[in-house]
Amino acid sequence: MEGEAAYGFIVNVDAQGSGLLSDTEKPEMRRRLYDVTGTAFEQAGIRPPRLYQEDRGDGILSVLAPDVPPARVVGEWVQQLHQNLRESNRDLRNPLRLRVGLHIGRVTADAHGRSGRAVDLACRLCDCGTAKAILKAADGAPLVVIASDRVHEDFVLPGGRWVDPEHYRRRDVELKEGRTTAWFMVPGRSEPPEPPEPAESVEPQLSQPAEATAPAGTKGTKASTPPRTSAVADTGGRFVQNIHQHGDGEVIAAERIETLNIDRRGGGR
Repeated sequence: MEGEAAYGFIVNVDAQGSGLLSDTEKPEMRRRLYDVTGTAFEQAGIRPPRLYQEDRGDGILSVLAPDVPPARVVGEWVQQLHQNLRESNRDLRNPLRLRVGLHIGRVTADAHGRSGRAVDLACRLCDCGTAKAILKAADGAPLVVIASDRVHEDFVLPGGRWVDPEHYRRRDVELKEGRTTAWFMVPGRSEPPEPPEPAESVEPQLSQPAEATAPAGTKGTKASTPPRTSAVADTGGRFVQNIHQHGDGEVIAAERIETLNIDRRGGGR
C-alpha cells in the first residue's frame, strides 16, 4: 500500500564513466544497460510484479518483493549479469562497465517511486569513490559488486550456489551520512584489486626571503646573522687582516697572517 514501508531487497546499478559519453552515445548505453540487467533478472526467475524498477538516467534502481530469495540475487543474478556483460562487450571499443550496490531494508512506495534510508544506502554504496576506483583498477573487468555489511553477513557469508564469500573484501567507505563498512567483489577474480591511494596534496615550498637585521632591542623580531666580512691590506710585505665578526665561528685565512685585528661588536660572548 502506498505510503507504507515494506521490506525489500534493493539493487542499484550505475554505469561507470557515463558522464564522458556524448548525447548520441547515451541512448545505446542505456539500451545495453537495460538489456544485460533485464536478461539477468529473467534468467534468475525474477519478474514483475515481484520486480520494481525505476529509471535513474545512467542507472536503474530495482526493488524486489520480500518473497524473492536474496541469495538468488547475490548468487545467480550477479553471475548472469557478469556473463551478459562479457557477451555484450565483446569487440567493443567502449565496453559497458557497471557498479552494483546491494542492500536490504524498509522501502516506502508512493506515486513517484521508492524511498527510504535503505534505498539511500544502496545508492551511496554504488556511487562511492572506492567502488569507482576498484572498477577502474580492475582492468578488463566489466563489473564490481558492493554489498552492505548486512547483506554480506546474512547472504554472502553463508555461501551457496555461485556465492563465494572468500572473493569479497571489506573496506570502510566514506559516505554523505558518514563512514560505513562495505564488501567488494569483482566477478571472475579471486579478490578485487587494491585501488590506488589518493594523492596527497603537497603545498609548494616557497623560498623564504632573508631576514633583515633587526635593530637592537626590537621586540618580537629575530635578527639574522650577516656574513662575516674581512679586509686584507698589504703593508709592504706584511699582511694585516681586519675581521669584523658578528657571532661565533672560526676564522679561516688562505694566507699567513702576521697581524690579526678582530672586532666582536655584537658578537658572541
